[in-house]
Amino acid sequence: MKEQAAGAPAGEGGAGRPAGPGATAEFVSLPRRQVLLTMGGLMLALFLAALDQTVVGTAMPRIVGDLGGFDKFTWITSAYIVASTTVVPIVGRLSDLYGRKLFYILAIVIFLVTSVLAGFSQTMNQLIFFRALQGIGGGAIMALAFVSIGDLFPPAERGKYQGIISAVFGLSSVIGPTLGGFITDNISWHWVFFINLPLGIPIVALFVKYFPSSHISARKAPLDIPGVVLLILSIVPVMLGLSMGGVQYEWSSPIVIGLVAISAVAVVLFIIVESRAKDPIMPLGIYKNPVVSLSLLIMFCVGFGMFGGIVFVPLYFQGVLGASATSSGSFLTPMMLGVVFGAALSGQALSRFGGRYRLQGLVGLSIMATGIFLLSRMTPDTSYGLAVLNIILMGFGMGTTFPTFTIAVQNAVPHSFLGVATSATQFYRSIGGSLGLAILGAYMTNRFTAHLADTLSPAVREAVPAEQISEIAGNPQAMVGGNALAALQERFAGAGPQGAELAQQMLTGLRLGLSHAISDVFTVSLATVVVGLFLTYFIKEVPLRGRGPVSGGHAEI
Repeated sequence: MKEQAAGAPAGEGGAGRPAGPGATAEFVSLPRRQVLLTMGGLMLALFLAALDQTVVGTAMPRIVGDLGGFDKFTWITSAYIVASTTVVPIVGRLSDLYGRKLFYILAIVIFLVTSVLAGFSQTMNQLIFFRALQGIGGGAIMALAFVSIGDLFPPAERGKYQGIISAVFGLSSVIGPTLGGFITDNISWHWVFFINLPLGIPIVALFVKYFPSSHISARKAPLDIPGVVLLILSIVPVMLGLSMGGVQYEWSSPIVIGLVAISAVAVVLFIIVESRAKDPIMPLGIYKNPVVSLSLLIMFCVGFGMFGGIVFVPLYFQGVLGASATSSGSFLTPMMLGVVFGAALSGQALSRFGGRYRLQGLVGLSIMATGIFLLSRMTPDTSYGLAVLNIILMGFGMGTTFPTFTIAVQNAVPHSFLGVATSATQFYRSIGGSLGLAILGAYMTNRFTAHLADTLSPAVREAVPAEQISEIAGNPQAMVGGNALAALQERFAGAGPQGAELAQQMLTGLRLGLSHAISDVFTVSLATVVVGLFLTYFIKEVPLRGRGPVSGGHAEI
């Protein structure tokens, strides 16, 4: 792999041609005051965008009560996530070609305008539509926040600031549900969206004056419209399919299979078109760099394992340990705090101890794998304290990976590809999470059904109709307070002392079966993270560049 010194000409595009208008000189130092003010704006903008992924959750019952549309309420969140995931790689590359300042300000304006429109929504369909538009702005904000660190700081110093940015992202997940509930209870659910306006307008003013203008080529590249269209068709259908599969439709339904098939065909066409484009929206040449390709695969594995914790930890506390719905959700807070501290400490270590991203990746993934392994060994007898310790360990290890592999990717590509390469790390983590959620959810249901054959006593099987057991087996979340479980408990209530005993046997069997199923899910998550750990071993460490020219800079694409 050839090396290119800092300040040398930028690398080549995906088709072996010059990088085009995105090709620029390497890092350029800016006045300290400008850097600090811009950094403050980045943190606040990212906080607002990331907050909107979680803040709506606790307001959902009030929203459904006002607008109706209970069958569509999950799309309030899904629309935002699908849109934000789709826009990440697109805006990352566009910012390389045309500069980041314009796109960042435009993203914030879109986010604020659509926040107001979402707050004024009169129907559920309106709210879902405006949430999708809000996701476009929010996704662009999140993508450009991580990318812009590369414009403000040289590679040798980026670690601690990427760690801070990652910590802000994690902190929003901790604050979001509580803040959403507080605003909804004390003002109204409309202000969950309106609150973005007074906080966001000062950021726009700040960025207009202080956000650095990119040093891009005078030659304006034509927009790769075929590439953009095919990239959207590669992402949106499969994201919709993964969101609807097992919820609105069976996984084997023509709609889900058709959506996945559309994405598969679009991916093939996208690769063909981008390999021939002069200024591709996704330069395929970056994937030839082993540091980039390995880091993206690792982030995919991290995303896959991460969503296992986010979704199934609350289910474990509520369904297996018997915690309330409110308290079970709060058990995610220790995990996200682990993410915050893991990201912050990892970023500091990268900058202070020579940028050993391969070593830190191995350590972080080992800690994450250890936490998931301990989660997979939990039973209905596991104490709350031990369970919380396990999820903190998982979260801390996961947090260390965020700045680590972002820095590895940024240091491996020319500055002209900084946007598309950095945004790719977020994109692959999101896709890994979406795929992981779909696969792990289906796998858990399957394993729960299988384990019930062993955990329910013969007496319970004789007393309870098979169709009612099948109803819960097909929907494990029903046993955390759903109608199916209530109906079973009511059935036993009129049978006297023996009925009470059978009800307890049934509940014990269901909890044990769910415990085994969740353990199986964490075992699959563990295997995925171990694959990421294995891949990390093969990443080559390239010394992080400082403010001046150094030998052995980034790898040429």
